[in-house]
Amino acid sequence: MKAVIIRLRGIDDVISFIDSRPGIQGRAAVIWWLALGGLFLDAFSNSALSAGLGAMTKDLKLTATDVALLTSFASWVAIAFNPIGGAMADRWGRVRPLILAKVLAIVGALLVAFAPSFQTILIGRFFAGAAYGIDFAIAMAVLAEFTPARFKSRLNTWQGMWYAAVCTNLLLALLFYSWNVGDSIWRYSVGMIAILGAALFALQFAFLVESPIWLARKERLDEAARAMSRIYGVTFAAAALEERHPVLNQARRGLANVLLIFRGVYLPRTILAATVQIGQSIQYFAIGWYLPLISAALFGKEFVFATLGALLFNVFGIAGGFLSPAIGRALGLRRAAAFGFAAVFVMLLILGLFGDKLPIWAAAIVPSLFILFHSGGPGANGKSLSSLSFRGELRAGANGVIGALGSIGAAVGLLIFPIFRERYGLNNTFLILSAVPFLASLICFSIRWDPTRTTINPDNEPDAPQFAADRVGALSPILHSAVAKP
Repeated sequence: MKAVIIRLRGIDDVISFIDSRPGIQGRAAVIWWLALGGLFLDAFSNSALSAGLGAMTKDLKLTATDVALLTSFASWVAIAFNPIGGAMADRWGRVRPLILAKVLAIVGALLVAFAPSFQTILIGRFFAGAAYGIDFAIAMAVLAEFTPARFKSRLNTWQGMWYAAVCTNLLLALLFYSWNVGDSIWRYSVGMIAILGAALFALQFAFLVESPIWLARKERLDEAARAMSRIYGVTFAAAALEERHPVLNQARRGLANVLLIFRGVYLPRTILAATVQIGQSIQYFAIGWYLPLISAALFGKEFVFATLGALLFNVFGIAGGFLSPAIGRALGLRRAAAFGFAAVFVMLLILGLFGDKLPIWAAAIVPSLFILFHSGGPGANGKSLSSLSFRGELRAGANGVIGALGSIGAAVGLLIFPIFRERYGLNNTFLILSAVPFLASLICFSIRWDPTRTTINPDNEPDAPQFAADRVGALSPILHSAVAKP
């Protein structure tokens, strides 16, 4: 039997085919996991300094202000590069900026690992922040565009990858410590970023394929057809010009596209995603990132015990992160974030009111529950909400803007924790920071938008809500025959 050629008339046919898939399989799965691998690298880069921060502080004789600047600097840089990366991806596609981000990450890691001075470290962290800002905005868009609609909550898997990277860093720190490298242990941790970045660069360069949804939204159907043929192992071709469907409401104004996310139906979606992103960033980077130091305050300053304590806390992050797709599927992304913020608020109250009076088992379990509730709820959902709430040519740009707001939250959290801790003490710092999840929870309960609880597809919004059923139904005969071989 002759192989069937599927002809694409427009973005609706591309989306319908992807949404009809029984899972994320084949080349699509390779691309999906390589995008997640980039987020693993981002988390690894962000947490590498955390694992060796105590040793670095002694090695370079850093003050609290130096630590605050050093740890937050990459996040300040990411504020600019989140929207830059999003604009690059919306203009030039997803693949090239992702590859560029790996180059920047490698350069930044090498500069820090071999830095002779504090100033050189800051230059290296500039490159790390640029890589982080570019990569996160685009990788989440790629995940959204390769995920069938009924598996939307799987985007939250990135949160489990984040904590897996953090735990990997802590385990490597224990390994390097066993080598008796002294206070230079942080250089080894940062050097591993360059090795991991080089491996990921090679894999992404070899296997990534441009997003068919982005190509179709740009009315580049011939390229979209070729991309889908490579990804899905089925022959696609663009329909004749007279049969093609026009792209609805295509934004063509470059950077000016970002203004659209603050108007009309997109405004409450932007407020919701930004609230979750900013709130989770502040609470994680003010508390979670400093867990090795918090662990040392709770369990003693001996390196092995402090690191094992931080490892224990972050194992709960792995559990919560990989459970977050199921939690999001059960509750919806919005309610999962709202309940997660509320639970984090309670944990911070307990730490603030009773932190120095807790028995050792409670001193271990409360920070662990903080990480569990954070990673299972709001930790993943800010980026997932922004990736699922906007149409294709706005998606990476929206991720960039909302990611920049999240980077502001991260920078603020990283900056204020060492300063607040020195000025007000650890317990009072927890109490002050508890206001963040409390307010974020209230906002999440107030806004009703949830992309996992609607039939609206942002990539072709005017066709909703009957869009998915109509398009998949129309394509189903050729989808079933597409597997026929010559």
